[in-house]
Amino acid sequence: MSFASLGLTSALLRAVGEHGYQEPTPVQTEAIPPALRGADVLASAQTGTGKTAAFGLPLLQRFVQQGRLEGARRTQALILVPTRELALQVGEFLTDVGRFLLNRPKVAVVFGGVSINPQMMALRGGADVVVATPGRLLDLVDHNALSLGAVSLLVLDEADKLLNLGFADEWARIQALLPARRQNLFFSATFPPEVQALAQTLLLDPVRIDIAPEPVAEIVQRAIEVDVPRRTQLLRHLIESQNWTQVLVFVATKYASGLVADKLGRAGIQAASLHGDLSQGGRVDALEDFKAGQVRVLVATDVAARGLDISKLPVVVNYDLPRAAADYTHRIGRTGRAGQAGLAVSFISAGTEGHFRLIEKRQQQRVPREQIAGFEPVEVATPDQAVGGVKGARKSKKDKLREAAAAAPARKS
Repeated sequence: MSFASLGLTSALLRAVGEHGYQEPTPVQTEAIPPALRGADVLASAQTGTGKTAAFGLPLLQRFVQQGRLEGARRTQALILVPTRELALQVGEFLTDVGRFLLNRPKVAVVFGGVSINPQMMALRGGADVVVATPGRLLDLVDHNALSLGAVSLLVLDEADKLLNLGFADEWARIQALLPARRQNLFFSATFPPEVQALAQTLLLDPVRIDIAPEPVAEIVQRAIEVDVPRRTQLLRHLIESQNWTQVLVFVATKYASGLVADKLGRAGIQAASLHGDLSQGGRVDALEDFKAGQVRVLVATDVAARGLDISKLPVVVNYDLPRAAADYTHRIGRTGRAGQAGLAVSFISAGTEGHFRLIEKRQQQRVPREQIAGFEPVEVATPDQAVGGVKGARKSKKDKLREAAAAAPARKS
């Protein structure tokens, strides 16, 4: 299968070639033709499978064939994403591939956590395509900087992540601002009940695409037993003894992100932290330094678990296990991409043994436990700990948001 066989114009085929794409991925092969026909698409595909091009190329073809609307620029395509990093990544793709086109659309990327004023200035004169996080999109509408009345194509990317972040109430407001008649492209890595409910209210007779998760055979998984207070020492030991040149370390909290990065730095290992409270400039700098090899270790919360494409990342470490078993797959999926070998290491303590067993059950794969000489754990999991999980009886904020999203009233477009 080639990109030429999918129905793309010659201008886009040139753009694809210049971008370095060789052949379409499965999700691109199945999603691009119906999207070009104007059909609604409902696609289940993991991150890293090429979803951005799967909706980005049909979107750009609209402007190759039709151009923009007459008069002042009005937003014709809206792409909603859950995080700033994914918004920037999608915007970069559209701008990069679109620069080869004669009818090049103006792309605006907007997200929260930064001043709204530069984004309002960027929207003066309008924008053909807007890539946005939901909250900032509504802020701009409230400031009369943006109108959604001419949107004819809506893309929801990482819909499950959007709902995890409390998207239901924002979606009710956004939906009321959109034209009832439009094409909808819906992409999600997982389909829990609340995502299925949203898809049913949004899509009209969609083409359903299910891309099976790629096998993780290229990712070697290790589970190392260690007492909680000695995890940072063990991490430092592994980085140095294994000569890991680039490591993405996942932690549970913003505080831990800064603390672990600081301790590694004081030990002579270049490290940076990445979490939601950093300024946008700080987040971009941390990622760029890591990708460029100027920083050896990036210590991140789950803001880095999805939507980030870090080429040839060799090692991922779960310093803290994720709360949700599904997030484990997304985390370790940052390595072992595009046919490259990868290594995923998880630190297991007495208190997290039971939760890791749940993760193993969900992924249907047993990971043998290891101990590293000099770091053998003193604490041993009790029978109760060995069957539990990290979630307690008290509901987390994320759990409450999931429940609220599921209970939100369904609304038709």
